[in-house]
Amino acid sequence: MPRAFYRIDLPEKEYILFDDTRYPFFFEKPVYAEVVPYRTDDGLLWSNINFPQFNATINLSYFALRGNLNEHVADVMLFVDRHKGKASRIRELVFEDHENRIFGMIFDIRGSGVASMYQFYITDSLRHFVRGALYFNHVPNNDSLAPVIEFLTADMDHLIETFQWRR
Repeated sequence: MPRAFYRIDLPEKEYILFDDTRYPFFFEKPVYAEVVPYRTDDGLLWSNINFPQFNATINLSYFALRGNLNEHVADVMLFVDRHKGKASRIRELVFEDHENRIFGMIFDIRGSGVASMYQFYITDSLRHFVRGALYFNHVPNNDSLAPVIEFLTADMDHLIETFQWRR
């Protein structure tokens, strides 16, 4: 019997502005994604960007910097390092937008059992720090999910490229 693969219908790319004044930033998000804000136990306002069609989520964490930029970058690196055992490749890309004071790193993590295949952080280096990580809400089979992973990483790239700090 011939093998069959799931058909994955990808929507057309279309973006709208996410501009919730509770956050010190705004960006463009896909129309097929929903942003769900939530408060942490210590009162921080974070959010999940949910993609119900793909059972996927971008966890978005915001931190006000208080001279602790290196600490936040180290935390991100720790999250990335946890994937090294299953990763076949980790590509690090520097992101810089001097005009809008947005600096950061993108981590493209590949491998069949990797839990979060795309992560990033962005900061203005003085006041703000944002971390994002893509997760699927099921056991990853990244070979089968490759078209969806590519589709959603393009959306995350768009989020980063349209990101602005509120002035």
